[in-house]
Amino acid sequence: MGATLNTASALNAHVLSDCGTWRALKSNLGDLVIVVESFNQYGVMLVDPTKHPSLKRDLGQQFIDWLISVECQNAIDGYETNGQQPFYPNANDPNA
Repeated sequence: MGATLNTASALNAHVLSDCGTWRALKSNLGDLVIVVESFNQYGVMLVDPTKHPSLKRDLGQQFIDWLISVECQNAIDGYETNGQQPFYPNANDPNA
């Protein structure tokens, strides 16, 4: 994403980017400005084991359980770049 932002800056072009990378690099991006901003929203789901028999289902589920845990959601909520929060922990948000 950093290379994409640098290219957009050099070409004075529009680009879609995540706000975390933008905030980390904005001092090097010249006149590039944010036109529309929102939180990054990510999702996770387990791959279908019937379509992928070699899937390590237990490990995949363990990772999902950790991502949606209170501990991980608190870590996401507390993460900042340049004093701003780029991610919103929405595992328990019914409106997400």
